[in-house]
Amino acid sequence: MNTYKKALRVFTLLFIGITAGAQAQEYWDKVKEREATLGLESGFETLETDQFILKLVKASQTVASLAPKSDPEFDFTPGDRLEIRAGNGLYHLGDINFRYRLDGSEDWNTVSTATARKPVEAIAKEGALAAANLANTLPEELPLGITRYYTEADGDLILAFDFQNKTDQPVELGALGIPMIFNNILEGNSLEEAHAKNVFFDPYIGLDAGYLEVKRLDGKGKTLLVLPENNMPFEAYRPLLDDPSPRSIVFEGFHEWMANSKAYASDEWEGVKQWNTPTSGFLKPGELKTFSVRLTLAPEIKKVQQQLTEKDMPVAVGVPGYVLPQDVQGKLFLKYNSDVSSIKVTPEGALSVEKEADRNAYDVYTVTGNQWGRARVEIKYTNGKTQSINYKVIKPESELVADFGNFLFDNQWFDDDEDLFNRAPSLISYDYQNKRQVTQDGRVWIAGLSDEGGAGSWLGGMMKQYLQPDQEQVSKLEDFVNQTVWGVLQNAEGEHKYGVRKSVLYYEPEEFPAGTYNDTINWNTWAAWNKEGAADPGRSYNYPHVVAAYWTLYRLSRYYDNLVTQKDWKWYLEQAYQTTLAMTTQAPYYAQFGQMEGSIFLHVLKDLKREQLTEEATKLEAEMKKRADHWESLAYPFGSEMPWDSTGQEEVYMWSDYFGYDAKAAVTLSAILAYMPTMPHWAYNGNARRYWDFLYGGKLSRVERQIHHYGSGLNAIPVLDNYRENPEDLHLLKVGYGGLLGAVSNITEDGFGAAAFHSWPSTLEIDYLSGDYGSNFYGYAINSSAYLVEDAELGYLAFGGNLTEEKNSVTMQLTTAAKNAVFVQPLALWITLDAGAVQQVSFDKKTKEVQLRLAPKTEITPFAYVNLPEEYALDYEKVRGAYKIPLQAKPITLTLKH
Repeated sequence: MNTYKKALRVFTLLFIGITAGAQAQEYWDKVKEREATLGLESGFETLETDQFILKLVKASQTVASLAPKSDPEFDFTPGDRLEIRAGNGLYHLGDINFRYRLDGSEDWNTVSTATARKPVEAIAKEGALAAANLANTLPEELPLGITRYYTEADGDLILAFDFQNKTDQPVELGALGIPMIFNNILEGNSLEEAHAKNVFFDPYIGLDAGYLEVKRLDGKGKTLLVLPENNMPFEAYRPLLDDPSPRSIVFEGFHEWMANSKAYASDEWEGVKQWNTPTSGFLKPGELKTFSVRLTLAPEIKKVQQQLTEKDMPVAVGVPGYVLPQDVQGKLFLKYNSDVSSIKVTPEGALSVEKEADRNAYDVYTVTGNQWGRARVEIKYTNGKTQSINYKVIKPESELVADFGNFLFDNQWFDDDEDLFNRAPSLISYDYQNKRQVTQDGRVWIAGLSDEGGAGSWLGGMMKQYLQPDQEQVSKLEDFVNQTVWGVLQNAEGEHKYGVRKSVLYYEPEEFPAGTYNDTINWNTWAAWNKEGAADPGRSYNYPHVVAAYWTLYRLSRYYDNLVTQKDWKWYLEQAYQTTLAMTTQAPYYAQFGQMEGSIFLHVLKDLKREQLTEEATKLEAEMKKRADHWESLAYPFGSEMPWDSTGQEEVYMWSDYFGYDAKAAVTLSAILAYMPTMPHWAYNGNARRYWDFLYGGKLSRVERQIHHYGSGLNAIPVLDNYRENPEDLHLLKVGYGGLLGAVSNITEDGFGAAAFHSWPSTLEIDYLSGDYGSNFYGYAINSSAYLVEDAELGYLAFGGNLTEEKNSVTMQLTTAAKNAVFVQPLALWITLDAGAVQQVSFDKKTKEVQLRLAPKTEITPFAYVNLPEEYALDYEKVRGAYKIPLQAKPITLTLKH
């Protein structure tokens, strides 16, 4: 095996997680070696409700398995690892954690039923399927008596705990949590096995309206919902870091549903702004109090809200979601069987919430953002329940994108001509905490301009120009592409011409003067590639970034005047084409998988066809079809360099849809919807699951659910594409638009683009490294669009604009950054602009005519290029499939008739 192949093989083993998997297996072996205390040798007890088959461990009365009756072979819990996870400290559904203190004490006592297991005492309790006194597995000095029991209610399963104060003084509960132990352990499973047996779960941390939704990876079957029953508002969601089950790229870890969290907020989480106000509760002397949750089944993912309504839960629908630009008049629809008694906003004045007329069964409110940042709406109902909805208020999208560009070019522009690695000129990674550029990192790609973690900043800068071209910024990026990309990051000649390096920075101390490398960095890891390893062109995931850069400059050159000057449009399109082909020949192993930003290849193909470059288009299409044919042959074609991933789906869906592999596109979309929920919380609404990339692209490096990492922006592409094909499915639009705006929710007030937001309650803040944010912004830029929608229940809605409704017409003022795409849902009319901007769109309800008002011309935009379906015709010249419309000094209006 030659040196190059050895380097590729080592990279394969390390980066796709086989080595990490081996390490995880070592930890699992240690877990297995723990003394078994769960009592499996005493056998099991099987119980049934109308919906569930419940299997309990007799000795502990914790859940051994939980199956829906409709599919008794499926287990929502990790019952297949029961023997491995039978020791102390390993949580199971049915456990409970809490902290308490007696009146007058300042110190909290921490208690868990999982800490020191002993067989519990089974007891008889009226109406219970099973019940137990938990005293045996709790500290002897505990001033509380605790009974756990399982009951059935309307076919649902109730998990309940009775706490009784045994003393003559008050007991304060500063923390109370029920571990939510479901089978998200992917370790050792193939993709087919994982999609068949594993689940992901997402929290709506919404107090009395909160819930957990548990979904199979394939998106099929019934969805398990965990709901608050008695005294269990969903106040906080705590990672169970003390569970020794090894967290890794194949296991995110477990969390618990917390009804009280004051003891943690004043200790481990001190100083961190929580999603909800941390509380404690009191038990009076002799008082007994029940804490319980309800487990129920929704028929499918898209019917979660329907099931919530049937279970008398408050339902909220936010439009356009819960990431709210300050110039958008959002709508909030509330549906509940109890009236609203009060609404409180925290911080005060951060949002304005104004009542409108009711619509069908919904209370309707207009919500506007007044203050940048996180804001919480607390809704109290007359029956005493409280619902919280967390919003993120951002700047108007056009301002936000402009600020993002300014931050990049003011703070991240790297122009050190003496850089030993020839990285200048470029946009380089940035450390927001220390307010400095990152020129060295032990993960060499971070400062090496490649990989998502190093290409993120310049990719973001490129895609910013796609939305908002700026002459000075474009000029700098031309320098970057023609001096740094072509010939440094990318081979300009030789065997690997058009190949893309893994990193421009590398660790080769013998090659450079002493002091070149920062001695405070650990360079003795696999991530500090040497020169040969960094030059390897075998990682296909590096290619889409470079293709996107060339393609963007092609588009700017072709559709704008006097903007791109160093090369002509054809050169940039040719580079995009050749780099795409090079991926299939120089990185064939990983090219078999879907790529993040892989949709860029489809854009290149379409532009080759528009330019009538038939030979190139034919060759590129044939290469892409080979890949799509391979995906068509797989049950779940979502492999990547990771054992499971949430980014290959974007490209797999787009090519499957393009080539007419409808069944595979449907499988892909279903999997996306399984890990991309819609719920009334900005952090989780449209948030595609991702939990390991802080290791590879973050400053705070740990396995942790990432809030709106680039999976959100990228997966929004296929979801919104499918919505336009199925315009009656509002669920798709809510999910897709949540991901779209989620992609820009982590841009700071001064314009820094953060890799993601940390979900752990000990942090709840952005990561301070720019990392791989560019891939997220790509998803936003390529997908930025507005939607004028008519919904049977909610009426006319605006996603990406503000509505004015009259008797016979409805008008939407667009608020998106570029205003270059709009979908008129009542007509399923998709309008895109290659240049120019739509200020507003009007829809006549009777005649079905649509009017577009186009923004005036600018120095670089004398023409608008408008793409319409064939059934809509305009009396203008067509250029590359688009109507070329001369703009004027004032806005002009186009009338579209079917």
